[in-house]
Amino acid sequence: MEYFLIVAFLFIVGAVIGWVIEVLFRRFFSQKRWVNPGFLVGPYLPLYGFGLCGLFGLANIDLSFITTNYTLQVIIMVALMTIVMTIIEYIAGLIFIKGMNIKLWDYSNRKGNIQGIICPLFTFFWAVISAVYVLFIHKFVLSWVSWFTNNIAFSFVVGVFIGAMIIDFGYSMHLATKIKHYAKEMQIVVHYEKLKDTISSRLKAIKQHSVFMFPFKTIESLKDSISAYIEAQKKD
Repeated sequence: MEYFLIVAFLFIVGAVIGWVIEVLFRRFFSQKRWVNPGFLVGPYLPLYGFGLCGLFGLANIDLSFITTNYTLQVIIMVALMTIVMTIIEYIAGLIFIKGMNIKLWDYSNRKGNIQGIICPLFTFFWAVISAVYVLFIHKFVLSWVSWFTNNIAFSFVVGVFIGAMIIDFGYSMHLATKIKHYAKEMQIVVHYEKLKDTISSRLKAIKQHSVFMFPFKTIESLKDSISAYIEAQKKD
């Protein structure tokens, strides 16, 4: 039971930190505006939650059976983490494309990409993140876990977060199912973030603002929004 609570704790921490990183990255580097990233509406990204759990688990593997050289151990660990994180990203992206006709992200314009889901550039970023984690962050995560196990009552907060995420998942899946229906009807794969942009642009055109936590909230039907999205993609 304690092991399950630790995994849940790390999942929540990683999901929230990942959401903050994505929001800041989009605001200051990519889209230059405040955007609520990801599939869910709340302040968490499950991909990063799974990622932190994976990094934590891998970092605890003793590689002395391969080599006793610390530098070589770090190199092997970073390589292993990079591969695992890339696989997690690929599986997550593939599930949504094949199962929901939705692209949560799109690397189609990046060199060497595979199905627009993964590409060498972002695999490199995973390598950098893995190296930073191994060299600088893992010791802090160990202290967080130690604190959590000594303050197990905090698991109530973790439970509240998990509960909120489950409700959020139900709401978001309901929305995604609607998008899937129209996407299949129109024989397309919907780029989630670009659909958000389309809705935001159409709201601005009538001098209204999109809701940060509910970017799909609009005065028109979802089908009309998707039709507008298709027209916008044709122009691009």
